[in-house]
Amino acid sequence: MYTTINESGILNNYANEPKMYCANYPNKEEQRQYAVQGAFAILVVTTLILVTLSVS
Repeated sequence: MYTTINESGILNNYANEPKMYCANYPNKEEQRQYAVQGAFAILVVTTLILVTLSVS
């Protein structure tokens, strides 16, 4: 951890920054998995909304 002390004796601690990297474009299998997850999320949210409306 990087630490500095100012003239008043107060410590300033700086967190270590992680290394930066470039993201890779998802391949076809990952894209298909994201689409399945999105469809499942839409299904869950729609079901919750319909149950909420039917109960109220």
